Amino acid sequence: YKRQVQFRTAQDGKGTLSQQRIEEISDRLLQTEHERDELGEELRKMQAAAADVENKEDQDMLRYRAALVPLVGEGVIVRMDDSAKPVKAGENPNLYVIHDDDLLRVINELRAAGAEAISVNGQRLTGISEIRCAGPTLSVNNVRSAPPYKIHAIGDPESLEKSIKMRGGVEDTLKVWGIQIDVKKEEHVEVPAYKGAASFKYAKAIETLSDEKEGAK
Repeated sequence: YKRQVQFRTAQDGKGTLSQQRIEEISDRLLQTEHERDELGEELRKMQAAAADVENKEDQDMLRYRAALVPLVGEGVIVRMDDSAKPVKAGENPNLYVIHDDDLLRVINELRAAGAEAISVNGQRLTGISEIRCAGPTLSVNNVRSAPPYKIHAIGDPESLEKSIKMRGGVEDTLKVWGIQIDVKKEEHVEVPAYKGAASFKYAKAIETLSDEKEGAK
């Protein structure tokens, strides 16, 4: 009988210890799950915040590339004006005034020299900008502009200046006819945002096309 009592007592003790151990492990598990849930929520918040930052950076980059934000930086200001020379007898007077080709030559030289942003008389140039002759004036972004023309270009001032003033370049060519062209390096050059409307009739983003194809399957 004594042995039975001792055995039962031992068994009861083991049962009590096992139950306590189970409850302790269960409490720890619940606490761990609670901490996991808190960490998961914190991670989701951090991921959402990171996504917001990435979206903002993407939007800023798109706006930058679309020329929808004004920019400032070092660069050059190029001033162009019609010739002040009297037209000689028998010569074409159109040779003494600035045409769209003349303005485009200057702009192309600046772009080739690394200009990051360019405007003409306050009109920001983009990939869809047009410069055309409109009688005695020029049309930039469908906005008429008369000489003198002030071209603001942001980039390395030395490179931009050299692109216009190099021997045999655009400045030398235009000065033959008296076209006035002056280049000044500046530490603070402002280029405004593009003010026109950009619409695409035939072009679509690749992501949009992919989504449409997936939806059609």
